[in-house]
Amino acid sequence: MRLRHPDGQVVHLAYGTNVHPAEDVAGIIAQLDTYAARMRDRLGTDVLGLGLWLGIDAATELAGDAALRKRLRRELDARGLEVVTLNGFPFRAFHAPVVKRKVYRPDWTEPARLRYTLDLARILVDLLPDDAARGSISTLPLGWREPWDSAHVGKVCRALDALASGLAGLEVLTGREVRVAFEPEPGCVIENTLQATVHLSTVDPRWIGVCVDLAHLACAWEDPVAAVQRLARAGLPIVKIQVSAALEVADPVAGAATLAQYVEPKFMHQTRSAGCRHSFDDLDEALESGADGPWRVHYHVPLHAEPEPPLAATTGVLRAGLGALVGGPVAACDHLEVETYTWGVLPPAQRPTGPEALAAGMAAELAYARDVLQDLGLKTLESR
Repeated sequence: MRLRHPDGQVVHLAYGTNVHPAEDVAGIIAQLDTYAARMRDRLGTDVLGLGLWLGIDAATELAGDAALRKRLRRELDARGLEVVTLNGFPFRAFHAPVVKRKVYRPDWTEPARLRYTLDLARILVDLLPDDAARGSISTLPLGWREPWDSAHVGKVCRALDALASGLAGLEVLTGREVRVAFEPEPGCVIENTLQATVHLSTVDPRWIGVCVDLAHLACAWEDPVAAVQRLARAGLPIVKIQVSAALEVADPVAGAATLAQYVEPKFMHQTRSAGCRHSFDDLDEALESGADGPWRVHYHVPLHAEPEPPLAATTGVLRAGLGALVGGPVAACDHLEVETYTWGVLPPAQRPTGPEALAAGMAAELAYARDVLQDLGLKTLESR
C-alpha cells in the first residue's frame, strides 16, 4: 500500500510476514494466496506491501538462484504485491514451540549474521519494484545484552564496516540502494534510542540506521518526539518504522489474572514499569515479582482491537510516534511495516480460527494504520 506525504515522498506501508511459519521459498509462495491476496482484496487496494521474512533456508535458496528470485518477483507481481523491505531479525525457526532468546542468535559478533544480511540485500534488489527509491532490511539490535564486553564491541565494529562496504558494492553492481536498520528492543545491547546513538555512533549513515518499533519504544517508556529528535541530532537515519502496539496495564495487581492469559512459552515478553524502574525479561517473572505499575509488556497486540480490560494497548504511543515520524512537513522515513507476529499465541478467545479470519484481522490492522496516516495528511495512492 502506498501513500503520498505532503512533502512529495511516496511512503510504503506493508504487513510483516514473520507472522507466518514458512521457512522455504515454496512455503512463502503458498502464503501469498492464503493471506496476502485475501488481504489485498479486503482492503480494495491495487498494490499491497509485504515486509517479507526470509529465514536462513529461504535466503540461501534465493541468494544462490537468480531464476528463483525472478520467479518470486513474478509471483508477487501477479498478485498485486510489492516488497520494499525485509525482516532480517529472526534467523530461523521463528515459529518453533520455544523461541525466546534463540531469536537473538546469531548476533552481530558472528559471521553468519553478516552473510545472511548481505544475502537478504542481494535478494531484495531483485524484488524491489522498478520505481522504488530504495530497499530496507531490519535487523536485531546487535545482540542480547549478556554477555557483552570489549571483544564483542570490536567484532561488531568490524562487521558493521563490512556491512556498509557490502551494501555500497551492491549499489555499484546493481544500481539499487538497500539500507539496514538496527531495531532497539528491551533486554538487548541496544534497548532504546539513546543506546542506539552510542553503539551506532561510528556507522556509515549512508547505509546503516535505525528501525523504530513503536511497541518497543513504548516498552522503553520513551517519548516519541524526544526519541526522533535524539536520532536526528546523532545523524542516525530512521530507515524503517514498525507500526506496532504493546500491552499496558495501570495496576498489574488488579490485572494479574488477565495478564496471566498472555504468559506463553514461545516468545520473549520483556516487561518494564514506568520509567523502567523495574525491568523483567519475561512476563511470568514480572507477575511473580509483585512490582508496582504501570507496566508495559513487549507483546505485540492487534492494532485495531483493544485487549480485555483492565489491559490496554499502547496505541497512544503509536499515534504519537507516527505523528513525530511522518506527521511533520518532511517525513523522517518512507518504509512502514505493521508487525504483529503474535496472532498464534494470543489468548485463545482472541486467536483467529483459520486463514480467512487471520487475513481479515491483518487487513483490519493495515486499515487502522492507513487511517492514522491519512489523519496525518498522507494521501492513499491507488495505483502505480
